[in-house]
Amino acid sequence: MRRWGTERIVGLHDPQVNEHHLESTGLPADHRLRLLSFNIQVGISTERYRHYLTRSWQHLLPHTGRSGNLQKIGDLLGDFDLVALQEADGGSLRSGYVNQVEHLAHLGAFPYWYQQLNRNLGRLAQHSNGVLSRLKPWAIEDHPLPGPKGRGAILLRFGEGPEALVVVMMHLALGARVRSLQLAYIRDLIGGYKHQVLMGDMNTHASDLLQQSPLRDLGLLAPQMEATFPSWRPQRCLDHILLSPTLTLEKVEVLAQPISDHLPVAVEIRLPGSLTADALPALSPAPRGTLE
Repeated sequence: MRRWGTERIVGLHDPQVNEHHLESTGLPADHRLRLLSFNIQVGISTERYRHYLTRSWQHLLPHTGRSGNLQKIGDLLGDFDLVALQEADGGSLRSGYVNQVEHLAHLGAFPYWYQQLNRNLGRLAQHSNGVLSRLKPWAIEDHPLPGPKGRGAILLRFGEGPEALVVVMMHLALGARVRSLQLAYIRDLIGGYKHQVLMGDMNTHASDLLQQSPLRDLGLLAPQMEATFPSWRPQRCLDHILLSPTLTLEKVEVLAQPISDHLPVAVEIRLPGSLTADALPALSPAPRGTLE
């Protein structure tokens, strides 16, 4: 078992597969892709600042409300094609030894999923990021991020060559200096790709990411500037889905779903024809709702 103090290295992985949900794979015929990023706070519902103190024990011990919160999250995820999860538990005492990434993949009927373990505290906590996908990634890369141990990014690649789509999911540091190091690392990962998506809890405003960070020369777009934190009275825009200008934005929404202490961000994009033809052949997707 990997421990927090064990040195992590970049790894190339295959996704985990839910065989019962393989019928829901593929890109819709209209070449639209629905993305969601959500910091789920290990299934804890926070409704007031004082709950960080009064409900802090839920970060260490199981509680009866967590299962219901995960069910609500699973119901929400079913309308999306690609989901980035932050602050998930990989299966420890506090989650009732449930791998929350795997569990949400089943609840949302996703055929492919991957859990990135960033801090392994054994039976006490398994701090993780996660990805859920209806499209089979051509490659998944697990990247520990620079700075103090415990932060990571997941890179997914769909297709090969210049028309490949690269998606990076992350949970960045709180401190500006470390966050800049992490963004510089991510900038190096995606710089050679034409079609880029960055998703996650980035712990800073979009204007900082686009104008002052190492990403500033990529020409990325931030579709939403709406606050996502705290969920009960949003004041700060910390959660983002950033897009390269080669991807057509159709819809964007911060969902009014105060299940966690962050609100989820949803984006619908249309992929360029060259990408869909070469890298993401349309199969038979599951029925989906629409963003309003």
